[in-house]
Amino acid sequence: MKNVLLFMCLVVPVFLLTACGGPKGASPDEKRQAVRDMAQETLMKLHAIEPQAKTYMDSAVGYAAFSNTGVNLLLLSTGNGWGIAHDNETGKETYMKMFSAGVGIGLGVKDFRGVFIFTTREAFDRFVESGWQAGGQADAAAKAGEKGGAAAGAIDVAPGVKLYQITESGLALQATIQGTKYWKDEELNKPQ
Repeated sequence: MKNVLLFMCLVVPVFLLTACGGPKGASPDEKRQAVRDMAQETLMKLHAIEPQAKTYMDSAVGYAAFSNTGVNLLLLSTGNGWGIAHDNETGKETYMKMFSAGVGIGLGVKDFRGVFIFTTREAFDRFVESGWQAGGQADAAAKAGEKGGAAAGAIDVAPGVKLYQITESGLALQATIQGTKYWKDEELNKPQ
């Protein structure tokens, strides 16, 4: 019983801190600006690592850029983040949140960025309007056959959806987004 209480005292605060993270700022306008700044920085980093991604992104229906922080503590893992979805056709931006939870042995904190590329209108609209939940099928590896093409480094995570996952060491060759839910940020999408 003592071990269970100790475990809960260690785990619960870490998970609460992860779940409460969000864009910096006191007002919705400051938070929106922080999300736009993060997205711009993420896209610049992606284009520096994989220059062809810009061409691929510009010809897509839309894209979304997210900042994610994950914590893995013993057998439990959780993560949260925030981002923005951009419709290339209309120029409309939608502010979004994400949260993930899972089980797996480990210990550590992972900070990474994700850029989703939507190749179909249906995939983009579903992501923005209905949110999206990545289930057990969402672990994917980069295909060697796409190397050198416009989609080099992108990972297929769903029909019409590709993902670039950026870590401190560059592009990740495997995306782990199991148990992740994406949805609209009600506060930041209110009319200004």
